[in-house]
Amino acid sequence: MTLHQIKDDARRAAKIHRKAAQAAHPDAAMTARAHFLDGIDVGADDIVSGYRPIFSELDVTPLMLALNERGIRLCVPVIAGADRPLTFRLWTPETVMEVGAFGAEIPADGAEVSPTLLIAPMLAFDRELWRLGYGGGFYDRTLEGLRAKRPTRAIGYAYAEQEMDAVPTEPTDQRLDGVVTQNGLISRVSLSR
Repeated sequence: MTLHQIKDDARRAAKIHRKAAQAAHPDAAMTARAHFLDGIDVGADDIVSGYRPIFSELDVTPLMLALNERGIRLCVPVIAGADRPLTFRLWTPETVMEVGAFGAEIPADGAEVSPTLLIAPMLAFDRELWRLGYGGGFYDRTLEGLRAKRPTRAIGYAYAEQEMDAVPTEPTDQRLDGVVTQNGLISRVSLSR
């Protein structure tokens, strides 16, 4: 079996686990928000990329609203095209949104920015902080470019049930700095500065 087939099989299984977790944990967005705010330092100079949830992704909206209330600048990713890194547009609760690629909401217009911290949705993760995405390579490509320019943290945002024993990886994959779930923060290093 090829790595491509192994990843596709893992994605199919992960979608089932995530959908079941969403149904089982209606309060997960609020508890994950609390774990993020308690465990991860975000400074006034940070620009945080959230996301607009699609399918059964853990809803990051309560966290984004809390960060906005603290005066943190926020943005959301925009898919610029296949095999290209993501771009990011500033976001506030008042931002006019439109439907972008894959059905995710994106700002209709607005300034492009470069985030210092990415909150990443996913299909699965493991204790080594590898992330299984949808297969387009958008977050990996983007993180590689951002990290080549300056320190950029990436925090996965997921249901605890999305954890798997070992995410199948390849050389282009970018490791996360931590994962926040409704059960807490998983990290290999301190996420305080």
